[in-house]
Amino acid sequence: MNNFLFGEDRLTIGKALKICSGSLPATLGQNAIENVNRSKNSVDKIVENQQVVYGINTGFGPLCTTIISKEDTNKLQNNILKSHSVGLGTPVSKAITKLMMILKVQALSFGYSGINLNTVKRILWHIDNDIIPVVPSQGSVGASGDLAPLSHLFLPLIGLGYIWENDEQIPGAEVLKKHDLLPLELGPKEGLALINGTQFIAAHGIKVIEELQNCLDNADIIAAMNLEAMLGSAQPFLPELHDLRPYKGNQYVAHRIHTMLEGSEILKSHEHCERVQDQYSIRCIPQVHGASRNAWLHLKELLEIELNSVTDNPVIFSESHTISGGNFHGQPLAIPLDYVGVAAAELGNISDRRIYFSLEGKIEGLPKLLMKDTGLNSGFMIPQYTSAALVSENKSLCFPASADSIPTSLGQEDHVSMGSISGRKTLDIIRNLEKILAIELTCAAQGFDFRRPLKSTKFLNACHEYVREKIPTVDEDRVFYKDINIAIEIINNKELVKVVNEVASEEKLDFKNEQDEVFGIY
Repeated sequence: MNNFLFGEDRLTIGKALKICSGSLPATLGQNAIENVNRSKNSVDKIVENQQVVYGINTGFGPLCTTIISKEDTNKLQNNILKSHSVGLGTPVSKAITKLMMILKVQALSFGYSGINLNTVKRILWHIDNDIIPVVPSQGSVGASGDLAPLSHLFLPLIGLGYIWENDEQIPGAEVLKKHDLLPLELGPKEGLALINGTQFIAAHGIKVIEELQNCLDNADIIAAMNLEAMLGSAQPFLPELHDLRPYKGNQYVAHRIHTMLEGSEILKSHEHCERVQDQYSIRCIPQVHGASRNAWLHLKELLEIELNSVTDNPVIFSESHTISGGNFHGQPLAIPLDYVGVAAAELGNISDRRIYFSLEGKIEGLPKLLMKDTGLNSGFMIPQYTSAALVSENKSLCFPASADSIPTSLGQEDHVSMGSISGRKTLDIIRNLEKILAIELTCAAQGFDFRRPLKSTKFLNACHEYVREKIPTVDEDRVFYKDINIAIEIINNKELVKVVNEVASEEKLDFKNEQDEVFGIY
């Protein structure tokens, strides 16, 4: 696709990320322009005919019975942006803020919101020129949509709020003046159309999908390396076993790890050992990693419905047909975001168990704490403390925000989703998970060293060699946090994933799976 058409093309997670990065140009399609204008004309007729429609000529929330005069309908829309800009806390990342704008343009472009075409074009100007508003992280209860963060997002349209310029926050009015632009005069329904919706929750969901996918891919590779170091068995990854319980995620993980292990000299060296079966943290990798992939997949499917939905209120079908409903409610995403947080936390939990097991000194060839001269040296004892602390922190973050609801708006909004909190804390869990996986990577690489001169497969040998280019073998105690930070960078930059894919391509090894597209985002 050379160009994405808002309001006409189906938006996917991958396309949203490409538009955000600037690698996929995006414009309004002609049909979208016609639909936006049609809807705006319907709103104008409603105002002209003095029909009473919520949010067009009435107050908001518990003030829905207060009728607003025709002369004050424009002021009402400016006031809603001002009054609802109550966000607090650290601003969200520029990427999430830009995704919010992209998702809002898509929703408005379907032509059910009564927005002015020039307002949509101004948002596109922000996207195209990477002029990103400052949006605080706290303040949304996830219904009526993400009111507070979306209000901050669009304050610059009316010459208020702040814009990021490098790492400084510049008043929106200054930025408009610098670009010879005037603040917009919002018409009837426009303010409400801008701030009603789930774009804050959904933008967090996109980042959750992107970052957790990377963790899932890395977790499989790191687990395979650690399995080799701990002389685990490849039997639990055979396809015939998973055909009997055919969850997509389980089968996908089993295929990936079985492929990475196939032909290993290390595995062959202990074919006839006395160990009957491995600990669950090794033997049940397909079931645990697979369950997390299944949760990821469910969120992906739901999120791509949300990206192509109208989450405004009221919805304008025509001047004679408007519906005040609940499409803004964040519950459809809040619940899956919460349990994807649990899925991410469980990846960290099982990773920590493998770390602990590798340190025990009970596996042939692996010294206690993964170092020969312990006593004088503590070896890898304390990195596991850190992984334990991170696992415990993630458990505390797993309380489902969507299980809570505090009435707002004087009881008019008596059940809210708290989905914004679901998205924010799930990202926190994933970022802790990256650190846990980084610790397991340092342990797996150290354990791998003790299996020399035996060789693993081309996949895992290449991964180990790459890690050793960045992190030397540990022969005596050193400042470990530096190693862990390097391992975090390897994970964040998808280096091991690239290594595995390059080996598969260069050696013409079969690493493909029929589910690759299902578990991809591009």
